[in-house]
Amino acid sequence: MFDSAVAGALAGYGLAIPVGAVAVLMINLTARTSFRVGAAAAIGATTADALYAVIAVGGGAAVATVIQPFSEPLRWIAFLVLAVMAARIAVAGLRGQKGGGVQAPTEEAAISPRRSFMTFLALTALNPWPALYFVALILGHQGLRNASWAEAVVYIVAVVAASASWQLLLAGGGAVFGRFITGPRGRKATAVVSSALIFGLGAHMALG
Repeated sequence: MFDSAVAGALAGYGLAIPVGAVAVLMINLTARTSFRVGAAAAIGATTADALYAVIAVGGGAAVATVIQPFSEPLRWIAFLVLAVMAARIAVAGLRGQKGGGVQAPTEEAAISPRRSFMTFLALTALNPWPALYFVALILGHQGLRNASWAEAVVYIVAVVAASASWQLLLAGGGAVFGRFITGPRGRKATAVVSSALIFGLGAHMALG
């Protein structure tokens, strides 16, 4: 049981810690709204990771066989969504500098926690990497392949706890730094930088 918990925690952190396009988008969103909205985004991303972990534990090699043919179009769909978001962030940030430094209202300022949750759930779910990642781990770990239902549950709970803790840490960082970067100049600089990062990381994901 302990081994399943450790394996799940390591798997969750291994998947969540690398900062990709979705993580940058989450930090950017939290900085411009609130921790509540960022936390909802974090829970949405974690929910997708948890669903993929459940599918991988239950389906194993069959999951990889089904997902593999669709991995390419799914990656490009995710890239297109991220590219549009990156463009909107850049435009909104630059427009905020017009009119003598008067900040223009942005869509991020009105986003609800529910919408944030659904957006990040969808964005994370569009990426087939988590499913293939968990399948590879499970197929490569003899103990997990032969685990009891209780050990499988412990493994999934550990994955969720690890992923959630990291995603919430990112959201918290966005909320803290938001105090310093939501002024007129800060919004312009971070909008350009974060949109470039989101676009670049999204392109890297699409190209595999």
